[in-house]
Amino acid sequence: MNQKILDLFRRRYACHSFLHDRAIAQADLDTVLEAGRLSPSSFGLEHWKFLVVTQAEEKARLQAVCFNQPQVGDASVVVVILAKIADMDPDTDYIKALMAREYPGEALAQALANYRGFHAATDVKAWSISQCHIAAANMMTAAAAVGLDSCAIGGFLADEVKKILAIDGDRYEIALILPLGYCAEPAPEKQRLPLSELVEYR
Repeated sequence: MNQKILDLFRRRYACHSFLHDRAIAQADLDTVLEAGRLSPSSFGLEHWKFLVVTQAEEKARLQAVCFNQPQVGDASVVVVILAKIADMDPDTDYIKALMAREYPGEALAQALANYRGFHAATDVKAWSISQCHIAAANMMTAAAAVGLDSCAIGGFLADEVKKILAIDGDRYEIALILPLGYCAEPAPEKQRLPLSELVEYR
C-alpha cells in the first residue's frame, strides 16, 4: 500500500474546535479549492460552485442555522459548496458547452440524447448534491495534505443558508458546508471498521 496517501486519510478527521484567530495562507486555500475544481463528475458537468466565507459576522450567522455547531463560527474559512440545479437542464447553454467538450464531433448528438433521457428519469437535485460530495472529499484530503483541518457539515437549514448568502434557490442547492482551519485540540486515534468486515471478493 502507498503509505503517503493513506497517512493523509489517517490524519484527516472531523475537527469540532478550530483556532479561530489563526489565518489560512491563500496558497493553501487555493490548493483546497483547486482540488475541488479538478474533481471528477458525472458526464463531466462540474456540478459545483464554491462560496468562500471569511467574515466573522457571516460565519456566526451560518453557525446559527447549522444547529449552532461551533466549528462553523470558529473556522478560519467556511466553504459553502453549492450544487447546480438549473444549469443541469438539457437545453441550457451550460450543458451544451460542457457536453461538447466531453463528447466532441459526431458523438455529441447521441450524448445529448442520452443525457436528456437520464435527466428526465433522475432526481436532479439529489444527483447534483452527490456529485458535489465527490469534490468535498477531495478538498478535505487536499486540506490534510497542506496541514489544514476540516469538518464536513451536512446538518443545516438549507433555506436559511440561502437567505444569509443571497443564493438563488432555483439555480442552486446547498450540498455541504466545509469549515477549514487549524484544530484547537489534537486528533484522536482513527476509528474505522477493518477491511475484513467491509470488503467481499466475488
